Amino acid sequence: MNKTTDITQLALNFPHRPSLGREDFMVANCNLEAVSVIDMWPVWSYFAVCIYGPEGCGKTHLANVFAQKVALETNHPYRIPFIKADQLNCNMRHSLFELSPQIVIEDIQNLHDQETLFHIYNNYRDLGGNILFTSEVAPARLNFSLPDLRSRMNIVPALEIKAPDDELLMALLIKLFADRQITPSPELLSYLLKNMRRSFSYARKLVEEIDNISLARKRAVSISIAKEAITTLNSDRQFSLF
Repeated sequence: MNKTTDITQLALNFPHRPSLGREDFMVANCNLEAVSVIDMWPVWSYFAVCIYGPEGCGKTHLANVFAQKVALETNHPYRIPFIKADQLNCNMRHSLFELSPQIVIEDIQNLHDQETLFHIYNNYRDLGGNILFTSEVAPARLNFSLPDLRSRMNIVPALEIKAPDDELLMALLIKLFADRQITPSPELLSYLLKNMRRSFSYARKLVEEIDNISLARKRAVSISIAKEAITTLNSDRQFSLF
């Protein structure tokens, strides 16, 4: 595969003209299992699955692919519900399945109302629905204080989106630059791959910082600007964990 081309498939939710279809997905070793389980629906080994990985790795994009697949195969007239876990409340315990037998519950690491999720889980399991969970960490590592919920979430198949390899990072950088109408040189891309931190979020923030510096300086994007951007980000405590 040519690393500077064939970049039409990216599993990320970009801030500039995001593309969230299956055709916009780049399948790589780091996300192959997660992509495969979405492609397999509705033939799942269990009624629910969880896709987990760091911020910006493509969980929301995959959830949108799942929603599109549901719409295509069931003639669902509208987008299935996407619900943030921290917004679950007792009023949803029995109403969600009536709204849609397939739902997405995002960011379960932020869950507050464990009783509600417990009831939703049981309803969808017993009534033949499907839940796609997303999380930044595996469900087995989440501190569910409700034992019955913990035992149930522990048996949900969990697919990790791992840190990107060079091939995916290269494609991601090219796509992020293209979203900003920038065509990076091979030399710049090579420099970035050798010096950047290995995460989806860092890559996105890095391209944003390079573009901001370029606009502020009224200079074309270059390796010297990239060096300045990396120095700025690496001194930012916000990225100390990436």
